Amino acid sequence: MDLAAAAINFLFFVAGAILQLLVFAIIISAILSWLIAFDVINYRNRFVYNLAMTLDRITGPIMAPFRRFIPPLGGIDVTPIIVLILISGIQSYLLPAAHQAALGLTYGF
Repeated sequence: MDLAAAAINFLFFVAGAILQLLVFAIIISAILSWLIAFDVINYRNRFVYNLAMTLDRITGPIMAPFRRFIPPLGGIDVTPIIVLILISGIQSYLLPAAHQAALGLTYGF
């Protein structure tokens, strides 16, 4: 395997890892918002506040465009579910196809 193929493999590995970390951040953010909504934990705890704000800064820009078009259903925000389905599709179909295409361009197939 030459250097170009190794670089392409590494780039797609990093892209997959970033998408997986984003999935974890969205799930943790959703669970945290439920715990706050049901008053199990609250923002007065500095750790909870910092964690909630950090997760909101990470996941907010990704979910904001979807929140403009998808209204809450019965007070429940389904945007995280839609975004998780889209990320899963990207990880399962688009990322491997782009990886194969990039390797094909590298090897001249």
